[in-house]
Amino acid sequence: MRDITNKLHCFNILCLTFFPTIAFSVDTLTSTQSLTNIQTLVSSPAQLFELGFFTPDNSRWYFGIWYKKIPVSTFVWVANRDQPLSNPSNTFKFGDQGSIVVVNESGTIFWSSNQTQGVNPVVQLLDTGNLVVREESNADNYLWQSFDYPTDTLLPGMKLGWDLDANMDRYLTSWKNPNDPSTGAFSFQLDFHGFPEIFLWRNQERVYRSGPWNGLRFSGTPEMEPLDGLSFEFANYQHKVYYSFSETNASLFSRLIMNSTGYLQRFVWIESSQVWNLFWYAPKDPCDYYNSCGPYGMCDTNASPICKCVKGFVPKNLQAWNMRDGADGCVRNTSLACEKDKFLPLNNMKLPDSTTAFVNKSMSLTECQEMCLKNCSYTAYANYQITGQGVGGCVIWTGELLDMRVYAEGSGQDIYVRLAASEIVLHESFGDKGVCDGSTPVVPVKV
Repeated sequence: MRDITNKLHCFNILCLTFFPTIAFSVDTLTSTQSLTNIQTLVSSPAQLFELGFFTPDNSRWYFGIWYKKIPVSTFVWVANRDQPLSNPSNTFKFGDQGSIVVVNESGTIFWSSNQTQGVNPVVQLLDTGNLVVREESNADNYLWQSFDYPTDTLLPGMKLGWDLDANMDRYLTSWKNPNDPSTGAFSFQLDFHGFPEIFLWRNQERVYRSGPWNGLRFSGTPEMEPLDGLSFEFANYQHKVYYSFSETNASLFSRLIMNSTGYLQRFVWIESSQVWNLFWYAPKDPCDYYNSCGPYGMCDTNASPICKCVKGFVPKNLQAWNMRDGADGCVRNTSLACEKDKFLPLNNMKLPDSTTAFVNKSMSLTECQEMCLKNCSYTAYANYQITGQGVGGCVIWTGELLDMRVYAEGSGQDIYVRLAASEIVLHESFGDKGVCDGSTPVVPVKV
């Protein structure tokens, strides 16, 4: 673990030699002021972040934000990531109609924010790491903010996800490499459809899936537990769906990044040793990779081989399956018979890909099973939410179940998979509690 921690850590820290800079004593620029390459803004009052020009390779210049109080150069936002400047003679200032711009020595614009139509705008760097444009007389109403346009880093208070009213999708995109902040191949992006969850992509290929939020955590990250001073939030409203985290301890610094080598990583700053400690990362094992065992296959890192079929299913391609290639997944032993079917409970599971699932937040699990049984196209159901005080809501899947994995006892979530009645033998392996056939009530397991 130490080796991979050190390797992943090296890809995320840039130890740069900065040119001499002059930090402004204030955190704000007015519409008549500008910032040159030897000047920076510093957030206040805690002076946690700094804004200015930097060069990762002494040949290309970028404008961005980094931690000021942390001695290891750590960048959290880059404005002109795909349009680097070729020399240090650059300026940051207000442009037309309230926009902020980065220009070179000849005045050519290399980056610009949206036009804000501000009457008397100012730009301010906040102690959250957020760069905002606002009216000088109104400190709380942001006309534009960098938090709406993340690069590779999610800071406390940032939202990863969708504002559908504003048609805004906030997601992380990796640097191309540790010395090149241009847009890389990997992204971490929330899909708000169905039962919302977050995907790690390599270009157009799914690499990793968080699993949907079940009220406690993402079902695909059972190790996701709040730290002392760090809490997580997932909001799922009609027009806004997002993930966020917050710090309640002023001495704690944490960040989530999309690494240039394809890892999603959470770092926590350790003041005593002056290092960013890798607290969590994904994908971390073969079962974290998307759909490793194909349709109706379950991945289990404690089994050998790691792929196995759900009861009532057999490998679709037995030869490939025996060669440890589970991509083709599993097929049913017995055809379904609609309302005569039964449901097999699977415990401690990462729920299947849920982007096309049906969700009803108010239905009980009994109502969920009844609805599932009556519609022949439904293949599985589960609770929408699990909490320490109970369970609630309904999620129903149609079509093939993809990207499932088995976790250790006490982790994951229960799901009920539709099988032909002949495939389920009562009292043999599961007992009456484990079978949902419309007449036998399900007793949900609290997690």
